[in-house]
Amino acid sequence: MNKKLLIVDDDASMRLLMEEVLESLEDEEVELLTAKNGEEALEIIQAEKPKLVFLDIIMPKMDGLEVCNTVKNKLAIPDIYIVMLTANGQEFDKQQGIDVGADLYITKPFRPNMVLKISREVLGLPVAMELAKDGL
Repeated sequence: MNKKLLIVDDDASMRLLMEEVLESLEDEEVELLTAKNGEEALEIIQAEKPKLVFLDIIMPKMDGLEVCNTVKNKLAIPDIYIVMLTANGQEFDKQQGIDVGADLYITKPFRPNMVLKISREVLGLPVAMELAKDGL
C-alpha cells in the first residue's frame, strides 16, 4: 500500500509545521516528502506517486492550481488525493481549486487535528477516537 504524503509550500516554517503535525504517521510507515515550489512538487509527484498531497497555491515557478491541474487533468495520475491548503479563502479561490481537480480545499490557519485526521483517512490508517470527534 502506498503510504507516501507530500507537503508542498514555499514557506519553510509552514512545511516544518506540517511535518510536526504529521510526524506521528512515520511510526506507521508513512513517508513524508516535501517540496518548496510547484516544479519540485510535480517532479516528486511523478517520481514518488504519493497517495496524498497537501498543496499551497501561491508559490514560485509553478502555482498550486497549475500543479493540481497538471496532475489531475493533463497527466491523469490515478489514486492521488490533493488537498489545497492555502491562505486564499474566498469562494472564488475555492471554486478554482475544485475546478482544477482538488479533492479538498482547506484555508490557513488550519486545525492540526483536522489535517492529521484527513491524512489518516486518505492513507487508510485507523483514526483515533479523539480525532474522529474533531469534525471537518
